[in-house]
Amino acid sequence: MKQLFVHISILLLASAHAAETDIVVYSGVPCGIAASITAAREGVKVVLIEPTKHVGGLSTSGINTAESEHMLKWTIGGFADEFYRQLGKHYGTGQPEYFFESSVAEKVYLEMLKEAGVEVHFGASVDTVTKVGAKITGITLTDGTKLTAKVFVDASYEGDLMARAGVKYAVGRESKAEFGEDAAGIRFDKTPRKARTVDAQGKLLPGISAWAKDLKEGDAHRSPMNYNFRLTVAKDPKLQVPIPAPKNYDAARYSLLGDWFRDQATKNMPTKLEDVLDLYSRRNGKYELNNKQSAIYSLGHFGGQFDWPDASYEQRTRIYNDHMDYTLGLLHFLANDEAVPEHVRSDMKKIGLHKDEFVDNGNLPYQLYVREARRMEGEYVMTQHDVQENRRKPDSIGMISHFIDSHHVQRVAVNENEFVNEGRIWRMGYANQIPYRALTPKAAECTNLLVPGAASYSHVAFCTLRLESVWMITGHAAGIAAAMALKDGSDVQKVNVPALQDKLRAQHQVVDFIPGQPEKCEHLNGPPEF
Repeated sequence: MKQLFVHISILLLASAHAAETDIVVYSGVPCGIAASITAAREGVKVVLIEPTKHVGGLSTSGINTAESEHMLKWTIGGFADEFYRQLGKHYGTGQPEYFFESSVAEKVYLEMLKEAGVEVHFGASVDTVTKVGAKITGITLTDGTKLTAKVFVDASYEGDLMARAGVKYAVGRESKAEFGEDAAGIRFDKTPRKARTVDAQGKLLPGISAWAKDLKEGDAHRSPMNYNFRLTVAKDPKLQVPIPAPKNYDAARYSLLGDWFRDQATKNMPTKLEDVLDLYSRRNGKYELNNKQSAIYSLGHFGGQFDWPDASYEQRTRIYNDHMDYTLGLLHFLANDEAVPEHVRSDMKKIGLHKDEFVDNGNLPYQLYVREARRMEGEYVMTQHDVQENRRKPDSIGMISHFIDSHHVQRVAVNENEFVNEGRIWRMGYANQIPYRALTPKAAECTNLLVPGAASYSHVAFCTLRLESVWMITGHAAGIAAAMALKDGSDVQKVNVPALQDKLRAQHQVVDFIPGQPEKCEHLNGPPEF
């Protein structure tokens, strides 16, 4: 009941049809929560806009890890560290907890928002943005609410406020040539996979998006990495509710997988459910279901994400529903299709949705895992060179250390009986500083907007930024910078960076390299780099 009370108490604050505030933060993902709370603690009035009915983004929608297993923990400070320590208080461990439950994360976030006095407006997205010159004067939401403010923060995965404010951005993947990044552009896996790629008429089968001959290694491509849902499931029957069948099921979508099972059987090669799905053990009998990188077929909907970044809200609803049909259809296929070996079907049928998560949404996650969408082209664009080599920045506002991790983008046909996955990157992570300039648009485009979510990074560099733990770090910095710009009456590009850095250090944000701490994630286990 406590969680419900906190949720309602915040919701009641968001009732005005038109309102004036000091700072508007768009999107109640962890980045936006961090920005809202840190700004509010500076004594300014903050309104947080959350398009869904739940705050927390993917931290409260199935991703139950800080991803610290692929990071240097010493780089996690400030608000991010505070959040993980609050989780530790909940679990009674007295230390930061980097593995958690979605419902617990939401409870903690709501309590922190309430304590900071942040007003949260649920259930509406940004519709239009009003500007005078290079300054945003107000926004109108899809429910008709009009908000005016002095400073705006776009913390969203998609950068929707940023785009509507006329700030330039990139979508998809740059070519190798654009920034001289050897990991950029189209990237074919080295090993083709055996499966029929065309139907009887020679048309590409579902899940195959192009012919390899029509693509060139290293060229730019319009799409970011794939998206998927991170379901929370249970193996214990006492904790389960049944996985529902998809509203729209087409077994042909999974023909590649059926072909693979048949081919393995012909070769007398053993198969198991874990060849297709990754199940990460979490707390209280919960398992996090995820995309498996080495699988013949993926929980990630390869190619289904192509149009999401620039899509309208109505189009995104259709893409969202298609991803849900794809996800539930894959699980239905694994449990029921005769192409799947009986022992695999049996193991799939032993899994159900966890009854204690997402209880108001049929026990299915609230949000699609949008790993990457728009990326601002701001005052400074971070590239592969910045996250691996030129890692020190004079205007640092935080640190990153995660591996460069891009999931696949698409499957492409090599011939009628082979395909190859395309888009994967997995490169060593190094501690590197996040420059304030990567959060600010070019001054000619907008002077009172900060973008800590869809920040100014190339695709390759963004693969180190795109984590909720890191986004809380950029959100923390954006919240303090927004409050400083407000109080000083300055453009965000003219915020006193040394003063900002001092404030962040005082709030335990890790801004600087620490002598004696490792700068390379070489102690971490993982697949070979490629």
